[in-house]
Amino acid sequence: MAIGRGFCRGQAVNDEAVATLDQFAAPYGRQVTLDSVEHESGLHMLRIHIREGRRFTVMDIDADTATRWATVMNTWAGNAR
Repeated sequence: MAIGRGFCRGQAVNDEAVATLDQFAAPYGRQVTLDSVEHESGLHMLRIHIREGRRFTVMDIDADTATRWATVMNTWAGNAR
């Protein structure tokens, strides 16, 4: 687990502990990284990084959102096979 500082437009906003949960390749040359992030305040988030060439998308989601997302993805994956 790494301890780092979050940045917003070049200014440090808070300390956070980051642990990479998984990294994998996705279709069409995308790379996905999932990190567990614990903020100094004790707030836990799942950080999703999606790299598409030189473009990056980063989202922090809470446990309720992750649970709902996982349920929908599992249902879709089960029907898509």
